[in-house]
Amino acid sequence: MKSAPFLRYALALIAGILWYNSFSDAHYFAIATGLVGVFLYTGGWWWQARQRPGYRSMLLSAGALLLVMVLGWLITQRHTPRTNPDNLVHLADTLRAYEGVVDNLPEERAKTYRVELSVRRGRTDSAGWHPLSGRVIVYLDKTDTPLPRYGEVWLVSGAPRPIDPPLNPAEFDYKTYLSHKGIYHQQYLRPYQRQLLSYAPANPVTELATRVNQFADSVFTAQIGSKTEYGIVNAMILGVRDDIDPDLYKSYAAAGAVHVLSVSGLHVGILFGLMVYLLGFLRKSRRAKLILGVVQLLVLWFYALVTGMSPAVLRSAGMFSVLIIANATGRQAYMPNVLGASAFFILLFDPYALFSAGFQLSYVAVAGIGAWQKPVYELFTIKNRFLDHLWELTSVALVAQLATFPLGVYYFHQFPTYFLLANPIVMDLVAGLLPLAMFSLAVCWIPYLRDLSSWLLQKATFLLNQSVSQTSQLPGGLWDGLWLDPLELAVLYALLIAGIYAWLHRKPRFGWLATGFALLLMSLLLNDELNRRHQQRLAVHFLPHKTAISLTSGGESILLTDLDVQNDPRSFDFYLKNTFGQWGVRQLSVTHPKPDSTAARVTPGFHATNDYALWVWQGKTILLVNRLRGQSYWQLPAVVDYAIIRRNAVQQWSDLDGRVVARQLIFDDSNKTPLTDRLLAEARPRNIRCYSVRQQGAYVTEW
Repeated sequence: MKSAPFLRYALALIAGILWYNSFSDAHYFAIATGLVGVFLYTGGWWWQARQRPGYRSMLLSAGALLLVMVLGWLITQRHTPRTNPDNLVHLADTLRAYEGVVDNLPEERAKTYRVELSVRRGRTDSAGWHPLSGRVIVYLDKTDTPLPRYGEVWLVSGAPRPIDPPLNPAEFDYKTYLSHKGIYHQQYLRPYQRQLLSYAPANPVTELATRVNQFADSVFTAQIGSKTEYGIVNAMILGVRDDIDPDLYKSYAAAGAVHVLSVSGLHVGILFGLMVYLLGFLRKSRRAKLILGVVQLLVLWFYALVTGMSPAVLRSAGMFSVLIIANATGRQAYMPNVLGASAFFILLFDPYALFSAGFQLSYVAVAGIGAWQKPVYELFTIKNRFLDHLWELTSVALVAQLATFPLGVYYFHQFPTYFLLANPIVMDLVAGLLPLAMFSLAVCWIPYLRDLSSWLLQKATFLLNQSVSQTSQLPGGLWDGLWLDPLELAVLYALLIAGIYAWLHRKPRFGWLATGFALLLMSLLLNDELNRRHQQRLAVHFLPHKTAISLTSGGESILLTDLDVQNDPRSFDFYLKNTFGQWGVRQLSVTHPKPDSTAARVTPGFHATNDYALWVWQGKTILLVNRLRGQSYWQLPAVVDYAIIRRNAVQQWSDLDGRVVARQLIFDDSNKTPLTDRLLAEARPRNIRCYSVRQQGAYVTEW
């Protein structure tokens, strides 16, 4: 680590960030740790005066690392908006209205605009108008509203509501994801709830980036006639995925090329590599190196402006800027130190970037390429120039995929099997497409060059789409439903590192170590599989305004839901897919709980009428109540184990008298929330056992 001091400081800073994330109230311990750091650092200088260099180095290093760790704790606290006393989360009184400014580039969705507002002040009944802070995600209906602009100041009536935590097992934690961005509230606005007050951009750089991004979008809209190709260019260059055809997006995912559809470090790295290749002749003198560095920095940060200052691009541009400055000033660019320096400064300004999957994947990929690509590439000597170039790209793709696939499985639960086939071609095409897009922006005012560049850009994008589509159609292209817990992720990385090190450096000890990690990982996965085979589970899931009930036995599950999964796959993927993935469900049968559906065929003991559905599963009786009519005579057991109330069937507790006796009552989210809240409040003094998936999350019971 002596040759990479910034790597040590970055690791210490990361330790401090993780420390705050786990123990945010440890103020006195942070102060004590800081005092110990000061004591050790001062002791190091004292030992220097006594001419004891060994003690000096040890004490100075330990003290500095402790101080940097405390710095990580402090900056994370500083970047946590909920610690501000005037933040929205601390507001006790009802908020009637608030003033906010659009502080980010609005996102265009299929039916809405997604806008981030920075709150300035608010009005309550008790205090009137007073200063407030916080950020709110606001959704606007596209049919009623033009696209908002960065810097608009709004007067908004009504109060935003806190963002819900995940209400289903293994559901994506959107609340935590947004809290890392300092956002704790959201609001859906009608046109009458919003009034434009003025235009006052808070950050001139962000305003410039917004204007450049909108200009680039107008150029691509005018130059690219095909909607399919426009959607891909828009995603790769501007970071907007809304125009991508859903089937084409699935093809990119199946081919292992979905990463090119997000503005990220990959694109910055490609631009950096192209500039090094094309302008390499400028590295002959010190002055030429400075010119090369300035040109590289200008191109990289102009691309950052074009993307609207995307956080992923900013992080990568910062990382490559450190490398560019090191090369331009004649310093030896030791890759671990460069990575450490860029991570240190990025986390210093945005500590919560550490928890971003993009940040983690970018650094793991670059670290893997830096450590393993050259030895893998040198395994074969190819004299043919074209084949050698193809093998070089393949080695980069192989190493990057090896380095990132454990994280990819952990976050996205899938693995593309044909990545080696698709990625070399994709990388070549993207390497041509990116500069073509930048060139199209530069010459958009020159008629003939504009037409030529737009034609080449469209054809390059067409070839990219065709290569990806053909690869995705191969059988078994995507392994889906993969699942790793944090311990299994750590063991898998330990296995990879030990195994690759043993293979590349011919170290038998690391080979035995890799074997041990492989056996440990195998035992963990085998234990998971045995638990899944013996699982018996009933779940009433949270699905907004819908019913979703699952019966899981081993690796098979039956889902009774009124959600149209075929026409609304996004709701299923967001709310339910991860649940069944974590449970290891290999066969999922989806049916509607209505009488004339296939539920009777796939669900044992199922009997349904328009009023209710009753079935016996694994010895438990389950009743689904659709409605309660005045003169209905139900043939039910004396007591059912679970009664699931849906569609506002129960208005008063007396509605169930003489009809239903259940050991557990469950309200799904097809019931109106105010009604469910009232019934739950009335149930407590009556000692009625009931459960609301809206208030308490999915109801899951196992036996």
